[in-house]
Amino acid sequence: MLTTLLIAVPLVAALVVWLAPLSSESTAGLALLAALAEVGLWAGGVINFDFDGGVQYGWTRPWFDDLGIAYDVGFYGFSLWLAGLAIVVGAIAIGYGMWVERERPRAYYGLMLFLTGAVVGVFASQDLLLFYVFFEAMLIPLYILVGVWGGPRRARATMTFVLYTMAGSLLMLASVVAFGIGQDTFSLIDAGESTNDWIFLGFVVAFAVKSPLLPFHGWLREAYTQAPPEVAAVLSGVVSKTAVFGLIWVVLPHFPEPVDDLRTVLLVLAAATLVYGSLLAFRQPDIRGVVAYSSMGQMGLIMLGVFAVTDVGLDGAVLQSVNHGLVSAAMFLLAGMIEQRRGTGSFSALGGMAKGRPILATVIMATGMIVLAVPGSATFAGEFAILTGVFGRGWGYAAVGAAAIVLAAMYGLRLISAILHDVRGPKEPADEPDLRSGELALVLPLLACLLVLSAWPAAVSDRTFPSDGVQQTIGELPE
Repeated sequence: MLTTLLIAVPLVAALVVWLAPLSSESTAGLALLAALAEVGLWAGGVINFDFDGGVQYGWTRPWFDDLGIAYDVGFYGFSLWLAGLAIVVGAIAIGYGMWVERERPRAYYGLMLFLTGAVVGVFASQDLLLFYVFFEAMLIPLYILVGVWGGPRRARATMTFVLYTMAGSLLMLASVVAFGIGQDTFSLIDAGESTNDWIFLGFVVAFAVKSPLLPFHGWLREAYTQAPPEVAAVLSGVVSKTAVFGLIWVVLPHFPEPVDDLRTVLLVLAAATLVYGSLLAFRQPDIRGVVAYSSMGQMGLIMLGVFAVTDVGLDGAVLQSVNHGLVSAAMFLLAGMIEQRRGTGSFSALGGMAKGRPILATVIMATGMIVLAVPGSATFAGEFAILTGVFGRGWGYAAVGAAAIVLAAMYGLRLISAILHDVRGPKEPADEPDLRSGELALVLPLLACLLVLSAWPAAVSDRTFPSDGVQQTIGELPE
């Protein structure tokens, strides 16, 4: 029942927010209360979860008996961590919207809550058609949030995002139907294996769009830079991880032969995405551009761990997914806070913000060190595990990954310098404040989670799959 509660609480709260004639303050307060209750439910679930067991907190009810479709939800270790990422980032995003006082609060907060419920539904789905329903449902609030509350180019950003994601969704729908009919079940637990390359490619392309991977990234910059900062935080930090979940839970266990046949192509694509995203991040003229393309590069690194299809590589991919979700969310929120002060995130208008703002400088430096993956950080642990996993598939992939980490250090240092130390920008306004207590309350929980994972990355990496290996959860890995 806990899984259903985690899905239902934000969805029911969204309906209440939409329908109840509350004031703006009451609407925001109710939305934040529901989001925090969701965090509490998830935390209780983690405490009582047996990470050496199978699916837990499950609930199954027939949906369409004739087609073998059911409402079937539950969590494994790796999906519980991804759901927690969605819940925590979603709550902080709602808090940010409350802090900046978004217009049309009933519509805004309802959409944010609906988005959280749909994403949790994706991570909890044990039925393929149910997975597709939640996968599509989460896109609806994203379209509206970017299109209504986005920046001056929001119409173009929304249209590009819709075209790319709809193309991927249609391919996935065809693959879902073909696979379910071919297996005579849509249950992801009961379904067997398929050797059909076309069904496999339909899923892979859909997840490549969502990540995004080359060459399916055309929607990325406009969507990440035109969306409100908190929506960009959810889009980059959380929604992209639905692709990781789909690959681990839909593709790897059910298409072992196509994965084995096309592994080289997939690894090359992931490595190219990592290098390309890192290079573009270094060239961007603004904060959000750097964070957007660095996210693309990090998703390429995560996909290296996934497509390596080794125990340590998959553990590293899940750990890095959580790391990246927290880092990306923190950076987008900090970008929004800086934009509020300077009216822009362009590096040409920034510089010297460390002077007189010790709290801002400390938070950016601490987050930047994690972006740089300095030894001892959570991101260092995730990257090391991924590179160790992919090394078994070829030392060249590990070498490319290591080189891209150097590129990450370059764009990370450039970002920190351009904000805090560079003097190219105009003279700072005299009344430009340091981070306020409300802003710290939003960023510090993300930074605290990253510091905990830096001290104890095994909290996630040793609790993604059962102790006897990935095979107990997703089956035998392709050789």
